[in-house]
Amino acid sequence: NTLRRCEMKAIVMAGGEGRRLRPVSGTLPKPMVPFLGRPLMEHILLHLKEEGFSRVCVTLRYQARTIMDYFGDGSRLGLRLEYRVEQEPLGTAGSVKNCRDFYGDEDFLVISGDAACDFPLRRLMARHREEKAAATLALYESPEPLRYGLVLTDEGQRVRCFVEKPDWSRVVTNLVNTGVYVLSPRAMEAVPPGRPFDFGKELFPLLLEKGEKLLGLQPEGYWCDVGTPLSYYQCCVDALEGRLKLSVPPEFFPEGAGEAREPEKNGICIDCPCKSRAGLMAELSRMSMELDADFSDGIRIARPRYRLHIAPLPRSSAVRLSVQAEDTEFARSLAFSARELVESLNL
Repeated sequence: NTLRRCEMKAIVMAGGEGRRLRPVSGTLPKPMVPFLGRPLMEHILLHLKEEGFSRVCVTLRYQARTIMDYFGDGSRLGLRLEYRVEQEPLGTAGSVKNCRDFYGDEDFLVISGDAACDFPLRRLMARHREEKAAATLALYESPEPLRYGLVLTDEGQRVRCFVEKPDWSRVVTNLVNTGVYVLSPRAMEAVPPGRPFDFGKELFPLLLEKGEKLLGLQPEGYWCDVGTPLSYYQCCVDALEGRLKLSVPPEFFPEGAGEAREPEKNGICIDCPCKSRAGLMAELSRMSMELDADFSDGIRIARPRYRLHIAPLPRSSAVRLSVQAEDTEFARSLAFSARELVESLNL
C-alpha cells in the first residue's frame, strides 16, 4: 500500500553506442534498435509504467537528440520523462550521479535502456526498502557468464564479492549482474561527481569495504543483454514464444500462431508451462485414447459430472487445463489433479 501511494522513480541508462550490434542497428543508437514493433527502450519504458514507475530520467550521450525527439516528455506513454546528456563519458555510476537533482533523497531504480527484461520491479523495490539496503542488485543465472560481472551471495542473499568479466579459471558462480538495481541515496554519496565511475568495478566493491548492506536477488522473469546480433535474434524468438513477456503487436507473431485462447466459461482454468507443447499433447493424447476423448479441438473428455478440455496456448510454451462441473470444489480438485499429471510428465 505504501508503494502505491509513493511516486516511484527510475533512471534509464541509454547512452550506449552499441558497436557490436551495428550489423543489426546500423547508425541507430542501441536503445532505438527496432524490437518487435517498437524501439528496444520503449519496451523498457512500458514495463516501468506497468510496474508503477511514473517518473523516469534518461541518461544520454550517443545521438541523444534521436532518442529525445522520439520519446519527448513521455506523455504518449503515460510517463513523465526527463533527460541528462553527458558531454564526456561518466561511466555507469557517474551518469546516475549526474541525476542527483532527479532522485533527491528517495530510493530509485536503475535499469538499462538496451536490455530485454520483464522482472517484477515493484517487488524488487519493496524488498530493498524492507531490508533497508544501500543497494539491491537483480541477478540472473547464465550458463556462459564470461561476458558479465559475477556476483557471489550468501544464504541470506547478501552480496559477498564481485568478479568482473572473468575467464573460466575465475568463475565462482553462475549469477550475473544484470545492471538492474535499486539504490538508496546514501549509496550514491560514495560516487565522486563529474568524473567516470563504474557500478560493478568501483562503487559496489567500495560499499562492501565500507560495510554497507548489498542484496543480490534473483527475480522471477526474463533478462537478456541485447549486445550482439545473436542475442538480439534470440530475444526476438524468446518474445515470440512467450519466454519474454512484452506488449507485442499481433502482426509480429508467426503466421498461423492464432489468437490467444480464451478461458472456458464457468470453469476452472490452469495454465501449465512446458518444454514442448506438441510433445506434451502427444503424450496426453496417447493416455486419453481409452477415455473416448474428442481430439478435434485439443483434448476434450466429457463425463456426466464434468467436462475436461486440454489445449496448447498459441503464444507461449504452455497448455491450458479447463474443467467445467456443477460442483465447484470437484472441478477445482480435478483441475489440480490434471496439473499434477502434466507436471509429472516433465515434457
